[in-house]
Amino acid sequence: MALADKAVGFALSGLSLTIFTYYTFWVIILPFVDDNHFVHKYFLPQEYAILIPVYAGVTLISFLFIFVLFVALRR
Repeated sequence: MALADKAVGFALSGLSLTIFTYYTFWVIILPFVDDNHFVHKYFLPQEYAILIPVYAGVTLISFLFIFVLFVALRR
């Protein structure tokens, strides 16, 4: 079981590193690249760089609030 846990941890770490690298390139480096450069076709429009994390945060906080409410009502 420990080997499976290590594999899952390694996969999640790799996924997190990939997402972090993609987002960092998208938000920090891409605005300085010419608009007609081919690399722009691999990224969403810039406004999604704010909308996606905001929606993810609101969803996470909502699920956390529902969980806390559910646990509080069970007591």
